[in-house]
Amino acid sequence: MNTVVQPEIEAELLVIGYGNSLRRDDGVGPRVAEAIEELQFPGVRTLTCQLLTPEHADPIARVRRVIFVDAAVDKTDGVQFRKLEPGATSQLMAHAADPRTMLALARDVFGHAPEAWWLTIPAIHLGFGTDYSPAAEAGFHAAVAEIKKLVAANFRKDTLPVVG
Repeated sequence: MNTVVQPEIEAELLVIGYGNSLRRDDGVGPRVAEAIEELQFPGVRTLTCQLLTPEHADPIARVRRVIFVDAAVDKTDGVQFRKLEPGATSQLMAHAADPRTMLALARDVFGHAPEAWWLTIPAIHLGFGTDYSPAAEAGFHAAVAEIKKLVAANFRKDTLPVVG
């Protein structure tokens, strides 16, 4: 019988910002995570990457809560918070995964999938460059403000999620 030993919880929150910082608005996810890192909140860790990969399942499994921050071309009406559940399978079909697959992988390999949200920021311009569209810039500020509020409220259930 295979028994998975749950990992030790090392942080209250992990903010994972992912996207390509050289493709204009696509880089807003890592920028949010970097801004949260600079604030040095106790119990909050951050991770930046271009893509979610299987290696990220370990740090995901070691936190109570995770927020995945990404640019979204399909949601142009402001910053969105969506509650996430692990996917039905942890099977990867490519080198990169979506947040639900990452949660399933953390659950299946490490025995713990944290409470999770997907914070998406409107992406208008995805061409080469490092500047942001006005929508992504506004979304960056809104996302950082909402994460700060969540941390300040110490993750009370009545504060999750607030963005709309």
